[in-house]
Amino acid sequence: MKVSVLSALALVIAGACAAPQPEVKDTAASSSKCSSKSLARKRNLIMMVSDGFGIASETMARDYVQQMEGKPYEWLSALDELLVGTSRTKSSDSLVTDSAAGATVFSCGKKSYNGAIGVTPNEKPCGTVLEAAKIKGYTTALVSTSRITHATPASFAAHVVHRDMEGLIAQQLVGNNTIGNKVDLILGGGSCHFLPNTTKGSCRTDDLDVWALAKNNGYSAFESRAAFDALKPKTKLPTIGLFTSSHMSYEIDRNPALEPSLAEMTVKALEILSENTKHSDQGFFIMIEGARIDHAGHDNDPAAHLRDIVQYWETVAAVRRFVNKNRDTAMIGTSDHETGGLSLGMEHDYVWYPKYLKPVKKSSEVICRELAKVAVDERESFIRKTVIPSYLGVSNVTDADVASVVRATASGSTKCKLAVGLIVSRLARISWSTDGHSAVDVGLYAYGRGTEKLRGNYENTQVGEFLRDYLQVDLAPVTKRLSNQLTEQPGFEWAREPPSIVTRRSADKHSSGSAAAAAAYHAKLDSYHPLHYLGGHSH
Repeated sequence: MKVSVLSALALVIAGACAAPQPEVKDTAASSSKCSSKSLARKRNLIMMVSDGFGIASETMARDYVQQMEGKPYEWLSALDELLVGTSRTKSSDSLVTDSAAGATVFSCGKKSYNGAIGVTPNEKPCGTVLEAAKIKGYTTALVSTSRITHATPASFAAHVVHRDMEGLIAQQLVGNNTIGNKVDLILGGGSCHFLPNTTKGSCRTDDLDVWALAKNNGYSAFESRAAFDALKPKTKLPTIGLFTSSHMSYEIDRNPALEPSLAEMTVKALEILSENTKHSDQGFFIMIEGARIDHAGHDNDPAAHLRDIVQYWETVAAVRRFVNKNRDTAMIGTSDHETGGLSLGMEHDYVWYPKYLKPVKKSSEVICRELAKVAVDERESFIRKTVIPSYLGVSNVTDADVASVVRATASGSTKCKLAVGLIVSRLARISWSTDGHSAVDVGLYAYGRGTEKLRGNYENTQVGEFLRDYLQVDLAPVTKRLSNQLTEQPGFEWAREPPSIVTRRSADKHSSGSAAAAAAYHAKLDSYHPLHYLGGHSH
């Protein structure tokens, strides 16, 4: 019987002790031993998703810190120290994935189409590792700087055929589903999808009060920084805290009196999860997302991109400290995809200048929001006297830059943000190939027990397999329980894009009914898969 490399890894995990790797300053690997019984007793898993974060983004942030803070050439970021390989990113219908398919492959261990939230290519619900963990007795959590109903967190605890069905996602997150309460702790943004459309600030299409629904299902709910600060490790679960109507602020714009940082939410969540599982037979599973790295990539905003990456580093460092103190814990981190097609250097100039990112005070998102409120006949003056010299820190204000932002502002928010970001990018010699996603591989990072075998290049399905095998959960029974789950939001019109990739399904469809032809095609396809050479197979 063939098994995947990561399935085999589960057997290694079950029978051997893998303590956290030593700090970088230590040169010798730990040779300590512990019993397999203690390993099997309890385990915690921390999944970190740096949405839209590519290798070039890591280089950009590292170069910035090295140049601005005088670090030596050999300096490593918190992520650099944990790099173990790379992950491929394609979805079932495109070589360029979106975040929905990119997260569903982690949560379900199966590829799906762009836009799919916890459903397979045939639009049927697939059990997730979070749901299976909850059913087995683990305590679960989702932490994100996006709306909690957004693609990545949603894909771990909801099942809808299109990612924009966030109203239905909100309901499923707080227990209105065929499984019941599945997420014990939720921290992030996006309260607008929890408010009835009769309430100011709601973005629901119906009058359902999801806050009330959550409370009826046993959740304690809050929306303020003060309430967050008041949370104690012994906080009773389930609990949900949403700090903003939509996404949480970029780190460059964040008001710490109103919103906690990703690192602060993570530390608080780990304290609560640790305390709540202290006397339980099972540990916890948490997914932590640095969401706004992706959004800054879409905006081609290098300064906002940078600040959120540095904040993500702080979060990774906090997780590593936790793992060091809790030997039965592992962390795995990767990205669902890269965003922006970021490149350091442009045209024929063999340079890029980190210094131009330092004086930027606001994200292009906030700048363009302000510009939209300025009278049309006053915009040029505001851009010339305030936006470029004060917000962007650019002393040489050109007529061309002013005119480009004036024109872009008149064309809407998206064009405005790209135009503002371009001013800084051009000075820094940073280029972007797209305001969408790219198909490149992304970094794979790991730390703690059971992760020492994660080395090399992996298909993203294998990341999902690792989560499943590490937690020792079975997703098939969960999938069966979800067979009657509502996956379409009433009144929501949607359509799938035609596939742009040769997949198993499309190959079978075009094989003229010939099983032999299909088998030959799949054999050829598998011959290019690294697991073929290891005697395994990945489904």
